[in-house]
Amino acid sequence: MFGFNLAGQRRWPVVVGAGLGLAIAATHGGLAHAGTLTIPGTGDGIEILNAVGAAFTADNPGTLVIVPPSIGSGGAVVAVSVDREVLGRVARPLSDAEKAQGLVFTPIVKIPSAIFVHPSAKVTSLTSKQLGDIYAGNISNWNEVGGPDLRIKVVRREDADSTLGVLRASMPGWKDLALTPKSKTATTTQEAIETAKQVEGSIAFAPFSPGLEPAVTVLKIDGKFPTDEGYPSAVTLALIYKPGTVTGDAKSFVGFAASAKARQLVTNLGGVPVGQ
Repeated sequence: MFGFNLAGQRRWPVVVGAGLGLAIAATHGGLAHAGTLTIPGTGDGIEILNAVGAAFTADNPGTLVIVPPSIGSGGAVVAVSVDREVLGRVARPLSDAEKAQGLVFTPIVKIPSAIFVHPSAKVTSLTSKQLGDIYAGNISNWNEVGGPDLRIKVVRREDADSTLGVLRASMPGWKDLALTPKSKTATTTQEAIETAKQVEGSIAFAPFSPGLEPAVTVLKIDGKFPTDEGYPSAVTLALIYKPGTVTGDAKSFVGFAASAKARQLVTNLGGVPVGQ
């Protein structure tokens, strides 16, 4: 049985630890490296950044790149601003106040925003209007959109989430959409994905990654898959640093992220390198 949080939203069981596994994988064998470069921040694009980091370490075996579990874009800003880390990852533009702290913003990849469901929903596509009606609570059963007689369990993100911001800016009908209170709020990308994997009837959104399938069903919206030309929603993953504290390794990594090798990795993982 599901309970409710203080905001009246349903609490559903959530499996956590996907991000932790990435961190463990990244640190495996760390004793062979002279140093580490930790890049904290958003959960958006973790798979892509891990692949770029592994390629960088392969070319620069003296430096192990670690991409830890999400602490959000705001967490990256704080970590770099107070000199706890020299490099961070964000999925939103910097505010004027953050720019005033001397932070440099370097976009590296655009990642489509995917809408996905637990396989029990048995749907592969929605119109943008149907999607909006589901997230508004106007459609509450999958049989209303061609699926089985199964209650829809909506997974949303916090209001400040970058992917939600992109959906509001680009997905038809989402600009002023009031999200249903009968929903679960996932605080990280990993939590949204794990909930959709585990909870029958669930629908969620997150940055697209080929790794989402086959555990969940990534939907076409208005007939377009996230990697199709004309798909409306994408979030930009960027690196941030301060010129006064950035290390040589960090500067080298920022440069590598724009290289042909990194751009090919990004493309293979469903992202669009910035500048293409």
